[in-house]
Amino acid sequence: MKVYISDSGFDDLGCIKDYYVAEQIPHIGEEFVVSIVRHIETLIDNPNIGRMVPEFEKEKIRELIHPPFRIVYLRESDSIHVVRVWRSERLLVLPET
Repeated sequence: MKVYISDSGFDDLGCIKDYYVAEQIPHIGEEFVVSIVRHIETLIDNPNIGRMVPEFEKEKIRELIHPPFRIVYLRESDSIHVVRVWRSERLLVLPET
């Protein structure tokens, strides 16, 4: 199983690091990002471990909870696409197509 991180997912990880740099505790941001990426890597062998995102209730839109963050991903037949890494208290809203 291949795992991809979207540009928005990478941006979210960068924002996490930037936030903790601004709070003058950059090591915490670095530790969060490393642990989040490790958690994402577990999807390679266990693509269905995340729950369905409650806001959508669609089988292929899933999330891992990595307190205090949500790792939202799309589960495809042969790949996983991480689309967002957000604070857990935020509701997920996708743009209308």
